Amino acid sequence: MRNIQLLIEYDGTHYAGWQWQKNEKTIQETLTGAIEQAIQEQIKLYGASRTDAGVHAFGQVANFKTISDIPPERLLLAINFYLPCDITVKKVTDVPESFHAQYGAKSKIYQYTLFNDWIRTSLNRYFCYLYGFHMDMNKIVTAARHLIGTHDFTSFTTKARYEKDRIRTIKSLDVKKEGKYIYFTIEADGFLYNMVRTIVGTLIEIGRGKIMVESIKDILDAKNRKAAGPTAPAKGLCLMEVKYDD
Repeated sequence: MRNIQLLIEYDGTHYAGWQWQKNEKTIQETLTGAIEQAIQEQIKLYGASRTDAGVHAFGQVANFKTISDIPPERLLLAINFYLPCDITVKKVTDVPESFHAQYGAKSKIYQYTLFNDWIRTSLNRYFCYLYGFHMDMNKIVTAARHLIGTHDFTSFTTKARYEKDRIRTIKSLDVKKEGKYIYFTIEADGFLYNMVRTIVGTLIEIGRGKIMVESIKDILDAKNRKAAGPTAPAKGLCLMEVKYDD
């Protein structure tokens, strides 16, 4: 029995997220179907991150077990042959039997892209949030620093009642502006539902002066979703990398 690791890129625009859902088209379902066609065998596919509807991935990781003896380089071509153009397997690797894409992940890096202009970008319209208002970048960067570390992020999830453990550790949160684009890059040991998008929505409000920089501590302490800012749209979010122990 082999354990196969996949490195995957996808445009999540037309999918209801990663995870299987009844009567909905998902990344997991589509990818599983392509793999099963390629190896002529039923498999169970495990993904590192359950990205939401409309969210993209540059570095999603998944794994499955198989009795197939197709070499990785041929398996890569075969799986991609059966996939639609908005999902691509970039790498296929044999890994130890104990490897699990979800449970073995040590941290994940997400990037949120905002296009700060009133005139839309046609080429990147599915991959960034169009937002025309002026924002104070110094306030955003300062507020972002207060979120780094281990905190209870109840105020930053829309499904707190389903999350037993709402403590997460943000290892880094960088905000950079390049031309009209603003990139929010965040690495953490895990994320609650809509956590990244709510953090971005809150930082946007701080940049506009609607929420004070000093309020971040109060928002965390409140443990109440109503204390934070709005949830930024899904299309600006992309899973960049999943990290594992060497």
